[in-house]
Amino acid sequence: MLDLSVYSSQKNQQLINSTDWNVLETEFDPSRLHHQETVFTLGNGYLGTRGTFEEGYPHDSPATIIHGVYDDVAIATTELVNCPSWLPFVVKVAGERFRMDSGEILHYERRLDLRLGIVSRDVRWRSPSGHTVEFHFERFASLANQHCLAIRCQITSVDFEGEIEVEVGFHPEPRTQAVKHWQTLKQGGLDNLIWLHSQTLHSAIELGMAAKLIVEGEEVASVHVNQVKDYSPTLVTTLQVEPEKTVTLEKIVTLYTSREIPTPAEAALIRLVAAPSYSTLLAAHIAAWERVWQDSDVVIEGDRFSQLSIRYNLFQLLAVAPRYDDRVSIPPKTLSGFAYSGHIFWDTEIFILPLLIHTQPALARNLLTYRYHTLRGARRKAQEMGYRGAMYAWESASTGDEVTPRWVPGPNGEQVRIWCGDIEVHINTDVAYAAWQYWQTTGDDEWMRDCGAEIILDTAVFWESRVEWNQQRHCYDIRDTIGPDENHDRVDNNAFTNVMVQWHLQTALALWDWLVKSYPDTSVQLAQKLYLQPEQLELWGDIANHLYINQDLVTGLIEQFEGFFNLEDVNLADYEPRTKSMQGLLGVEATSQKQILKQPDVLMLMYLLRDRFDRKTLKTNWDYYSPRTDHSYGSSLGPAIHAILACDLNQPAEAYTHFMRAAMVDLADVRRNAHEGIHAASAGGVWQAIIFGFAGVRLTNFGPIACPNLPPNWTRLKFRLKWRNEWHEFDLTA
Repeated sequence: MLDLSVYSSQKNQQLINSTDWNVLETEFDPSRLHHQETVFTLGNGYLGTRGTFEEGYPHDSPATIIHGVYDDVAIATTELVNCPSWLPFVVKVAGERFRMDSGEILHYERRLDLRLGIVSRDVRWRSPSGHTVEFHFERFASLANQHCLAIRCQITSVDFEGEIEVEVGFHPEPRTQAVKHWQTLKQGGLDNLIWLHSQTLHSAIELGMAAKLIVEGEEVASVHVNQVKDYSPTLVTTLQVEPEKTVTLEKIVTLYTSREIPTPAEAALIRLVAAPSYSTLLAAHIAAWERVWQDSDVVIEGDRFSQLSIRYNLFQLLAVAPRYDDRVSIPPKTLSGFAYSGHIFWDTEIFILPLLIHTQPALARNLLTYRYHTLRGARRKAQEMGYRGAMYAWESASTGDEVTPRWVPGPNGEQVRIWCGDIEVHINTDVAYAAWQYWQTTGDDEWMRDCGAEIILDTAVFWESRVEWNQQRHCYDIRDTIGPDENHDRVDNNAFTNVMVQWHLQTALALWDWLVKSYPDTSVQLAQKLYLQPEQLELWGDIANHLYINQDLVTGLIEQFEGFFNLEDVNLADYEPRTKSMQGLLGVEATSQKQILKQPDVLMLMYLLRDRFDRKTLKTNWDYYSPRTDHSYGSSLGPAIHAILACDLNQPAEAYTHFMRAAMVDLADVRRNAHEGIHAASAGGVWQAIIFGFAGVRLTNFGPIACPNLPPNWTRLKFRLKWRNEWHEFDLTA
């Protein structure tokens, strides 16, 4: 059971201030350094920058990650790389460098303003020599202009009179988990500008970055380029300060890659020269965030932790969703960390997309179009595996080819076989499901005609070649798969996969009928391209009607896969208290022989296809599978789904426990792994838990309706949803 009292601890009380829009850190704790770097991540739909300090800190994990900038790597094939850092900002007081690990910290506060998209920090620092100075840092990655980044530093002397030196620059060749990916092609500086031209070692993606340093209101302070051989150039200025005097410095940075423009270094310089002041950039950035929040904000009254947590989770998803690029998607750790190598999973389609479909449909369209652009890779994978049609990669990157490693080194150096890339095939239907949901909600016929239909139909062709006829049972089997519950691999007739495939084939037939009637020319072209014959379409219907699903006709209980009920039953309470997953405690092999779920499988199915299952069937399966799920340290994808289904079963207290487990996963580090990056799927699930769980929204042919079941402490829930180009406002009270 989740101990909700943890959220009332003194440390977590610091998270909240009176506006419910700010994440606060009022005490610097080096032991939480990497967790807080994740929490204070900024993004603008183009890049993400972890919340490291501008001046650096020993053993920190700085990272700026740009959508689509992959480079080759061992084992994982390719990975999103750590790009040259735009943050370095060094201040020396009487020759002593300001750092959080030197001198004495007299006051400290760091703030992420979610409404404005700004990270700021206030520090009162006494240098080793006894000089007291106050610093105010703030930075943002412009949402109004994705190629502009900015830092402002205000320095106020308390008791020091003398010289302060400021030096800004880049970190040109950072490592990505100890792997080198960059080479510097050229770099230089002139007047108050410096620039960098880099290239990835294998994928040959070029990056151009430029920066200028402005001393605001200081006519006497000059900025010059410091060029030392074998080092990246920096910009340096020296300032005379006295007590109660404040000096303000601004670092404006521009950044491009060859993914957008052939000459990124030149583009960065041109943009930098024309860049407006910090204040002007900031005003445009704030206005852009205001427009986003107008459509996507969720207001909760009566529960400040829930209010802050939903805004935080929304912020991290809205800050990473690509706005001008439909050839990239959102990785499981957003652009805030390197776990999973920045590859794209089903997390995006099933957990993240619903938020965007209903509040930012243009961004949802971008993400789905990524799947259209990667169809060729999906077809290559199907062919390599001996199937027809399109078989989406379990882990996808730039091309859509499978990048899941087949072998990884184990703890003792042995090679461990990873089967997900070969047989976790439910991804195929997850993509089709998301495409269908987008179309049903937006009515975007043009996208369905040009992109979505080909996705749904060619992935249906795959299923036709993947199923096997079982003569004994007179049914179709889907053998040797992995369902969402990855504690059990190489299973036959996984219920989630089989029922979703049934839905997929039935939906593909309905889509084909629409296409023939609405766009006959397109239907003819697709029939030729995908080799669709009338007898195939008949076969799809036959497969859908005869797929094997082991469900008790009396109780409604569905077996997760063939043989699951024969596995050893385990009481998870016997293993409490614990701080790791059940698989981590028992080992992979032992866990696979037990009825222990990493994440909901049958229950996930009942959420996605909730109109197909009545309440009695849901209750039966909930009572069986929920106690067997590792809620605390299994998959972070599970708690939000459990919250929704608990609402469906009129168990709001149980729902709230699951909800908070998801809502605070990064802010309170409830799984002790937030240092790896944002839990993007959980963030999307939190929004779904509120909208489809507590608000009880159902999508009907006449638009969305709400049947609320709010937690007892929520007095109001307010949000808006877009349905077929019309906004629907919901203002629910307890």
